[in-house]
Amino acid sequence: MMDATNAGAGKQRRGAVSEGTQNQARTGSSKVDLSTLVDAEIDELPAAGPTRVGSRRALAYLGVCLVLIGLNLRSVFSSFSAVLPEVTSQAGLPGWSVVVLTTVPVTLLGVFAPLAPVLARRFGAERVLLGAMALLTSGLLLRPVDTGAVAGGGAGHLPALLVGTAACGAAIALCNVLLPGLVKRDFPHRLGLMGGLYTTAICASAALGAGFTYPVYTATGEWTAALWIWALPAGVVLLLFLPVAVRQGSIRHQAVRDGVNVWRSSVAWQVTIFMVLQAMMSFSGFAWLAPILRERGVDGATAGLIVAVCIVLQMLGSLFAPALAARFRDQRAINTVVALMTGSGFVLSILGPLDLVWVWAGLLGLGQGSLTAAALTLIMLRTRDGHTAAHLSGMMQGVGYGLGSTGTLMVGQLHQATGSFVPAGILFMVVGLLAAVFGYRSGRARYVG
Repeated sequence: MMDATNAGAGKQRRGAVSEGTQNQARTGSSKVDLSTLVDAEIDELPAAGPTRVGSRRALAYLGVCLVLIGLNLRSVFSSFSAVLPEVTSQAGLPGWSVVVLTTVPVTLLGVFAPLAPVLARRFGAERVLLGAMALLTSGLLLRPVDTGAVAGGGAGHLPALLVGTAACGAAIALCNVLLPGLVKRDFPHRLGLMGGLYTTAICASAALGAGFTYPVYTATGEWTAALWIWALPAGVVLLLFLPVAVRQGSIRHQAVRDGVNVWRSSVAWQVTIFMVLQAMMSFSGFAWLAPILRERGVDGATAGLIVAVCIVLQMLGSLFAPALAARFRDQRAINTVVALMTGSGFVLSILGPLDLVWVWAGLLGLGQGSLTAAALTLIMLRTRDGHTAAHLSGMMQGVGYGLGSTGTLMVGQLHQATGSFVPAGILFMVVGLLAAVFGYRSGRARYVG
């Protein structure tokens, strides 16, 4: 009886999604960036059903778990950058390792993104999410370990930092791909609420990592403690989500290919390159804004607070940009403006008067949040059906994050070669201008296919 009730509710939920979501995204009637809620399992046969729950209370519990998972998906990036100078000096890290540690997790977001639907077809999205949270928790626990003290020898912290950071990047990639589909599939009747909570939780994760990591370091005097603390919320969510995931049945799914071939579409490539350029600036901000400010003379606690406020302003931009973009016939103007705002905010944070650093960070935050949301909104606005949207989303995540990681790589290499972040300011000037160009081109009212 319970399974029948659950199946009926699932059909009703899936019907609500298929009938209403696409139109909401095109008309701008929804206040939520529905493009971030693309279902990566849409090509499965039989169609992936909603998560099995036995009551409204259990459904609410599932919603809490999904939001809490989102609350763990960005602290990895911002927490490390908040104490980067302390980690570098106290752990004796070579210059190349700093570049790798800030680049690898972003690269792995693109590398592991295509693997998520494959694993979901074999094991189910809920169980893959559970495994991803276990991997994330393990990576966060491993990052600060002194392997030299544990295993002997002079390896120090570097091996654990490399392996732990890589594990976190792979885990976040799986969550990035599968979590939006679960939110969309299980809560079509509360899509506005759940979509807002989910996207807000991800931004809040980055803000918390930026704002609280350095104070923990100040209180404990140990950078290892400042990084270890972020394993606690991940471990709690792992335990909370465990009974939900193990309750799900195991159904083998096959992949079907509906929708156009996005890899042969010039429109898809323009949108993807726009995504690459925004990812270069977005993850460079997570990785390098705090070190940039500290090199300019801002103390660690204030730098962390500035980055946290910048990320909060990103949340505001991400809330308003999708609805605004969807109300226009095309998105050329908004794409160009937010790209120039982001590039200018970055350049001025590096080269502008330090007395106005809060203004530059605010410009960067509003611009970056709007830019990211505008790029993601194009997934729906440039496709005619959910299958094509899912394929475009996969292309944008794989290529966008994979190539977008070159931003953090180039900033690190330029700083290592010159001892200054000034060349990075010139880099972001160029990237911002290119983002404006491709934002203009991808903003034209055309469709993939």
